[in-house]
Amino acid sequence: MRWLRRRLGVRLRSALAAALVVAFAFAVGAAAFVYTARADLAGNVDAAARQRADEVAAAVASANQDALAQTLKPSPGEQTLVQVLDPSGRVVSASAALAGVAPLSPLRPRPGQVLHEQRLLPFADEDPYRVVAEGIATTAGTRTVLVAQSLRPVNESTEAVAAILAAGLPAMLLVVGAAVFLFVGRALRPVEAIRRRVAGITARDLHARVPVPPVHDEVAALAETMNSMLDRLETAAASQRQFVADASHELRSPLATLQAGLDRLALTEAPAAHAELVGLLRSETQRLGRLVSDLLLLARIDEHAHAPRRDDVDLDDLAYTERYGVATRRPDLTVRAHLAPVRVGGDAHDLGRALRNLTDNAARHARSEIVLRVAVSDGWGLLDVTDDGPGVPDPERERIFDRFVRLDDSRARSDGGSGLGLAITKEIVAAHGGTVSVLPGPTMTVRIRLPLRHGTH
Repeated sequence: MRWLRRRLGVRLRSALAAALVVAFAFAVGAAAFVYTARADLAGNVDAAARQRADEVAAAVASANQDALAQTLKPSPGEQTLVQVLDPSGRVVSASAALAGVAPLSPLRPRPGQVLHEQRLLPFADEDPYRVVAEGIATTAGTRTVLVAQSLRPVNESTEAVAAILAAGLPAMLLVVGAAVFLFVGRALRPVEAIRRRVAGITARDLHARVPVPPVHDEVAALAETMNSMLDRLETAAASQRQFVADASHELRSPLATLQAGLDRLALTEAPAAHAELVGLLRSETQRLGRLVSDLLLLARIDEHAHAPRRDDVDLDDLAYTERYGVATRRPDLTVRAHLAPVRVGGDAHDLGRALRNLTDNAARHARSEIVLRVAVSDGWGLLDVTDDGPGVPDPERERIFDRFVRLDDSRARSDGGSGLGLAITKEIVAAHGGTVSVLPGPTMTVRIRLPLRHGTH
């Protein structure tokens, strides 16, 4: 049941629940109705048998044999059997169908007393009979009148009613289930509209709000609550972006002063230990400057949607230039390139920065080799950066493009990576209408996928 509940929607669960409740209520009501109808029909049988017993008793009491013979004859279609017993229990008169049959019942009421019972008669197959026994005082002693009325009409009527109810149950359940399914679907339309709107809200459009239904019900309360939550998220995100932008701007001036001072110290005569320290400080200051620049860029992207220029950009030229830069910065690595002419539309500076972030990341983790590839596939320009370092586990391949992500495995940025390079690359590529992803494999391959410039094959 738990597995089934997880895979059934609210509409279907509601329809099934309604059908089950209606089926249970219908079954209880039908059982009560059949029981009441049967009891009422059995009461009518008892009344008919009592009436016939009174007629026979009146004929016996008057000692009118003609009247007695007349009352013993059944009416057309009637299933009534009559016997008259003497004080010794011997049958002295009976219906024609009971000729030579022993007494129908052992009941022997006193004069004026009427007794009832239900029993199966020996000559009857399956249908029980309702027996009425009435005692009559005569000059020859107490006579007993036995009247047996068959319950076959009661059973047939009850079975017919039960069959009709059973035949109508599936159709009624189908109608109820379909109606509930449709009504619940209509009631959930505002919820579906809210879900679609929320699914399309990203960190860049927190100003969007979900539609509030005109009816003030629980769904409207949910929509208002979600809009209030979006208000708080928008305010918090705006405050965070403003803080990052302000802090980054404030850091640039002291960083520039530190860099200028360290550059000047590097040109002066100083002991070897001091020179080494100055070199370390210059390196760390440069790294901090890059981090500040990255934060400023992300703050601008968050504040205003990044709209790059749409110039002609040759990906193979960018890859060739970056290959030379990586080989210069890391002479200990082998940098190979397999380049095909590919032209896309965009901002050469931004795309170059996106590629540089990928090659910097590859250079930090490569063991001995980095490979750059540029190709065309199905109307898209492909730019791959591969290093022979340890790959990224499958669950982390999407997460590494988030901001400030630091992996716990061998590709952790223990050498000073800020966790913003891949995030910036993702933002730049997305602004150009492309995608960036990690390809499966034992090594690390990051692919940039960009739409080709119109008219480029």
